[in-house]
Amino acid sequence: MIPSMNKSLPCVLMRAGTSRGPFFLREWLPEDDATRDEVLIGAVGASDPLQLDGVGGGSTLNSKVAIVSRSAQEGCDLDYLFAQVGVGQRSVDTRPNCGNMLSGVLPFAIEQGLIEATEGTTTARVFNVNTRSRIDVTVNTPGRRITYDGDARIDGVAGTAAPIRLNFLDAWGAVTGSVFPTGQRIDLIDGTAVTCIDAAMPLMIVRAADLGVTGAETPAELDANTALLVRLEALRLVAGERMGLGDVSASVIPKPVLVSDGYGSDSITSRYFTPRRCHASHAATGAIGVASAFALPGTVASSPVPGSGKRAIVVLHPAGQIDVEVELEGSGETATIRTASLVRTARKIFQGELHIPDYVFSRPTQGDSMNLQQLIAPALAAGITALTAPAALAAFPTKTITIVVPTAAGGGNDAMARTIAQKLGPLLGQTIIIDNRAGANGSIASEFVARATPDGHTLMLGYIATHGMNPALQKLKYDPVNDFEPIGLVGYSPTLMVANAAVGVKDVKDLVAQLKAKPDRYTYASAGNGTAPHFAAELFKLNAGVVMLGVPYKGAAPAISDTIGGQTQFMFPSLFTAYPFIKNGKLKALAVAGPKRVASLPDVPTLKEAGVDGVDVTQWYAIFAPAKTPKAVVDQLNKALNQVLSDKEVIKRMEDHGADVSTSTPEQLRTLVASELVKWKGVVQKAKLTAE
Repeated sequence: MIPSMNKSLPCVLMRAGTSRGPFFLREWLPEDDATRDEVLIGAVGASDPLQLDGVGGGSTLNSKVAIVSRSAQEGCDLDYLFAQVGVGQRSVDTRPNCGNMLSGVLPFAIEQGLIEATEGTTTARVFNVNTRSRIDVTVNTPGRRITYDGDARIDGVAGTAAPIRLNFLDAWGAVTGSVFPTGQRIDLIDGTAVTCIDAAMPLMIVRAADLGVTGAETPAELDANTALLVRLEALRLVAGERMGLGDVSASVIPKPVLVSDGYGSDSITSRYFTPRRCHASHAATGAIGVASAFALPGTVASSPVPGSGKRAIVVLHPAGQIDVEVELEGSGETATIRTASLVRTARKIFQGELHIPDYVFSRPTQGDSMNLQQLIAPALAAGITALTAPAALAAFPTKTITIVVPTAAGGGNDAMARTIAQKLGPLLGQTIIIDNRAGANGSIASEFVARATPDGHTLMLGYIATHGMNPALQKLKYDPVNDFEPIGLVGYSPTLMVANAAVGVKDVKDLVAQLKAKPDRYTYASAGNGTAPHFAAELFKLNAGVVMLGVPYKGAAPAISDTIGGQTQFMFPSLFTAYPFIKNGKLKALAVAGPKRVASLPDVPTLKEAGVDGVDVTQWYAIFAPAKTPKAVVDQLNKALNQVLSDKEVIKRMEDHGADVSTSTPEQLRTLVASELVKWKGVVQKAKLTAE
């Protein structure tokens, strides 16, 4: 039993630009970054999606933190560290900057005595610690006091307030080292033209029309377009790698942006994503980046009218517009951005004492009493009162847990893992991050987890392909039985046969007839050789007596995206992956590759009913740990997982996507994996399948 810990610290809650969050002096927070981040998680209430246990608002726009101190940088007055805190996940990302929260830094600093106000207006040079860039901030200070009252209006915020001018001096390439970090102003990613730019914020900019939308849609319409979100995320992951940011699946940068024409030669329409939802208005730093791409030639967003010197640019967003003034140095292909400025407003909401719950803090093992004192000491020095220290400390978990997903972000496996992580993290009292390691048909992820430290902090969302089909198809560098400790089953999902909505095929019988008349007329997409969509398609070809060319992808997300786009015509995804696209009419369901129809699609026949017998591919999903993970940890994880899977919200979310939740003991899952290997080895021999 861990006794309660009462902690409190000073805090100022501010609306800054179109964002909101707590502002702290650096000295109010613990000195070490790990404990500081735990305090921020507790302050905002990051552990649940609604952020009910903190001052957050259940959105990335009001799950932000500003940490301010006197500057240690020569020529600068203030240091500003921005932190993006997770929504429904215990995470803190200090890589990006936030221009909206920046607008509250100088008013906060004046009120806290870090800066002495001057008569009329006060200007201070702020050093952004995240991007190591400088911004001159000017605020109104009549009578040498900060005022929040004024006539300035910014779209997305009710009423008016005093103007706050932000002048970005050197934000160009601040994160990656280059304005165009890939070395090009336009890159082609999977046939789509994108501009990767680092100007105040690393962005990946795409023309809206290139992704089948106008760019004038509302945020709600774009958020409901699942195919678009899947495509954007797939492009973003590649862009992040090319920009030198590494694996960005767990990061909020680069931010994806859709652009389209504005109302004239000096405006551009922008839809800014945060990164997996469309911003209700627009980020200030994002507006600087979009305006920079608009002002500079040779990008996907470039103005049709080249300019030089100072230029006023209007960035149109869902709630109105942001006016950005950029100053160009040079012209044509040699032009660079010298400075960029815009106006924001801010308002202090309250100032007082913020109480931090004890469950957000790490729990070292019993042998770590010295480390515990080291953990608490900085908090005490910072003014956080620890009334009671833990007497007994849990042995697991002691740090962030990683769930490795063997497919790309945006697919069904990824969605399932994130659904589980949202509930499992708070239950275990630790942050859970999702690590997408697509490639080699799941082998890369499987090998990584099999070789990971067996302490329960590295897990895997395995499924029928990684622990059944692919090992049955070819010799791999991991053993699905001996290299893993089964934790528990997650659920099942039927396999569907789906078609591009515009393909000229009425039903399965019509497809078979067309393929017999003209072999290889159509192509099918798979999530990779050795995956369920591949096996189902090959079994269909074998039992129907037809020929159809297969195109393997690195995961279900890009495969289903290209099927929707028409590059391939058919696919055999899980119902969990395909159902959202069937509901919105982007895919047509032809048949169920299983023994019975599914309740959510009662009019869709089984393949046997459609005249093709012998294709039964019901997909299953489960959580695994590396072999030799202690039994006590396995049992603890199994109990927590089964508790998550009994949650009505989780069950509904899974069912809404076409998966049936099913739990198990570790022993039952081990038996399932062994039996699946036998089954699919038999299919490989019968169908004469190969990995090529």
